[in-house]
Amino acid sequence: MKKIITILLIALLTSISSYAQDVKKEIEKEKTKMDVFASKTGTIIKFTDYNLNRIKTSYASSEARIRKISSGTSSTYFFQIVKSGQYSNSTASIEYSDLLEVIKALSSLKNEVEKDITANPDYLENKFTTVDGFKVGYLISKGKVTWYIQLEKYGSDNTLFIDKVETIEASFEEAKNKMEELKK
Repeated sequence: MKKIITILLIALLTSISSYAQDVKKEIEKEKTKMDVFASKTGTIIKFTDYNLNRIKTSYASSEARIRKISSGTSSTYFFQIVKSGQYSNSTASIEYSDLLEVIKALSSLKNEVEKDITANPDYLENKFTTVDGFKVGYLISKGKVTWYIQLEKYGSDNTLFIDKVETIEASFEEAKNKMEELKK
C-alpha cells in the first residue's frame, strides 16, 4: 500500500511540476517590408545608399537617404531617416508606395491643422501610420502645433519633432524624386 501511495505521489508531483514550467516564447517582432526583402536567404543582397539633405528638427538634425536593395534581378527602394541616439540609432525605412501614401496623408493633415487649432483643445494629436509603424502627424497643446515623425513602431527615443511642416514636405518630395530618378 505504501508503494502505491508513493508512486501516486511521485506521479502527481511530476505532473504538477511539468505544468508549472511556463515556457516563455520570445516575442517575435513583426517584420517590416525592408526586413522581408533584405532577409532573403540563398541569394546575394546588395545595399546601395544615396544621401539626401539632412532633416532639420527642433533639437538636432537627422540623416536622410535612399537605400536601394538588390536581390538577384529585383530591386526595391526605401527612404530612410536615421536619428542618432546616445546608445543606438533609430531608423525608419519607408518603401516607395508607402512614401506616396505618407505624402497624401501629410497633405490631408495640413488641411486639418488650422481647424484643429481653432477648436482650442487642451491636447490633440492627429497622425498617419504606415503598415510598418512609421508615423507622421502633429500634436496641439496650449494652442501650439508641433509636427513629429516617429521612426519605429517599437522602442524609445525614436521621435523627431519638427517646427515646420514644410521641412517634412520638402524631405519627402526630395526622397520621392530621387527614387523616381533611380528607377529610370
